[in-house]
Amino acid sequence: MALTIANNVSSLNAQQNLTRASSSLSKSIERLSSGLKVNRGADGPAALVISEKQRAQIAGLKQAIENSDKAVSVVQTAEGALNEINSLLVKVRSLALDSANAGVNDSDSLAANQAEITNALETINRIANNTQFGTKKLLDGSAGISGTATDADVSFIEATSDTSAGSYAVAVTTAGERATVSGGTQQTSALAAAENLTVNGVAISLNAGLTQSQVISRINEFSSQTGVTAENDGGDTRLYSSNFGSGASISVVSDTAAAADSSGIGTSALTDTGVDVVGTIDGTSFTGSGNVLTATSGLAQGVSVQFATDAADATLTVNGAQGSVAVTDNSLIFQIGPNENQTAKVSISKVNPTSLGAGVTGNQFGNLNSIDITSASGAQDAIAVIDKSIDDVTNLRGDLGAFQQNTLNSTANNLRATLENTVSAESVIRDTDFAEEIANFTKQQVLVQAGTSVLSNANQQPQLVLSLLR
Repeated sequence: MALTIANNVSSLNAQQNLTRASSSLSKSIERLSSGLKVNRGADGPAALVISEKQRAQIAGLKQAIENSDKAVSVVQTAEGALNEINSLLVKVRSLALDSANAGVNDSDSLAANQAEITNALETINRIANNTQFGTKKLLDGSAGISGTATDADVSFIEATSDTSAGSYAVAVTTAGERATVSGGTQQTSALAAAENLTVNGVAISLNAGLTQSQVISRINEFSSQTGVTAENDGGDTRLYSSNFGSGASISVVSDTAAAADSSGIGTSALTDTGVDVVGTIDGTSFTGSGNVLTATSGLAQGVSVQFATDAADATLTVNGAQGSVAVTDNSLIFQIGPNENQTAKVSISKVNPTSLGAGVTGNQFGNLNSIDITSASGAQDAIAVIDKSIDDVTNLRGDLGAFQQNTLNSTANNLRATLENTVSAESVIRDTDFAEEIANFTKQQVLVQAGTSVLSNANQQPQLVLSLLR
C-alpha cells in the first residue's frame, strides 16, 4: 500500500461513512423522540401528503361526532318539551270529554272546566314560546317551515320537510261541496202530528205543533251526533253536512209523508254525498280532501291549503278561487359530516295553541286556542280539535325521534367507526415502529462509534512516513 501525506484517502472514506452513520443516527433519534417516522416532506413526500389529508379528516370526524352529539341534545330538548305538551293535551281532552257529558254538568261545572282548559293552553303557549337550546328557540316556529297565503280565500295549513322554499300559485278548478238535501215540500204550518226523523242513523222525534224554525232547531240539537246542520233555505228545510268532500254524506227520512203541515222530508230517503275540491298547486293538479288541498309531488310537495267556505250555498266561496302561498324553510341544519355539504336538517313546527288542531273540516273551531266546551256541541267539536292537536304533537315527536335515531345516532356510530379506521391508517403511514427503529438506532450507534475509532486510526497513517525519514 502506497504511503502518501498529500491526500489521506482512508480518512476521507472513514469521514464519509461516519457522516452517513451520524445522519442516520440523528434521524433515528428524531423518530424515536417524536414517535413519528414522517416529520417533514423529505422523510417521504407521498406519505406526508396522504397523512396530512388523513389528519385533517380525523379532526373533521372528531368535530362531526361532537356536532352530532350536540344535535342530539337539541332534539332531546325539543322532545322533552313536546312530551310535556302532550301530557297537557291529554288533560285538556279529559276535561272536554267531561264537559260533553251534558246530562250531568251544569253551567258552573262547564265554566270551571273551560277555565282549567284556558290555563292549560296558556301553559302550552308558554312552553312553545320559551323552549330553547342556548338562545335558539325551538318550538315557536322559528326552527320550522312556515308559510303565508296572499288571498283571503286561501289559508296556509302546513308544509313538510319535503317542501322546497318558494312561492307557489294556488287555484281551484272544481269547488268542494258539502252533502246537502232539501225537503220536497215546504212546511208552511205547524206539525199536525208527532213525527220521527232518522238523520244519518240518529232518531230525532218531533212533537206536534212545532213550527218550521222549531223543527230546524230540534234537528240541530243532534248536529254533534249526525254531523248535519239544518237551515231555512227560501222556505225549504235544507240539511247539509258539517264536513266537505266525499267523506261527508247525508241520509234523512221521515215516517210522515211530505205535506205543508209536516217537516216536508217525506218517507222516501233523501241522500247526498259531498264533493272533494280539485285544484292546482304550482301548476300541478291535485284532488283534495273536503276543502283542503295538498300537493303530493313536485317542489310544493307537502304544502296543504284550506279554502274559505260559505255555509249559505254549501260550496266553496269561489269556484275559481286563486292566490299564492309563500313557503319559508327555517329548518335546523346540522353539520354531521367531516366534509362540505354533509349536513342534515330537521323541521320543528310551531306548537302553540293557535297552530295546533288547525284544519279540522266542518268544525266550528279553527284551532286549539279557540275551543269552547261550555256547550255540548262545543265540547264535541273541541274533542275533534284536541285529537288533531295530539296527532300534531305526537307526529312531530315521531319525526324528531326518527331523526335522532336514524340520522344522528346512526351517523355518529358510522363516524366513530370511520374515525377508528382513519386513525389506524394514518398510524401505519406516519407513526414510528419502535421495535424496528430501536434496532436501527442500535445499529447506527455502533456504526458511529466504530466510524469514530476507525477515523482516528486513519488520521494517524501519515505519521508512518516520519518513521521512514528517521
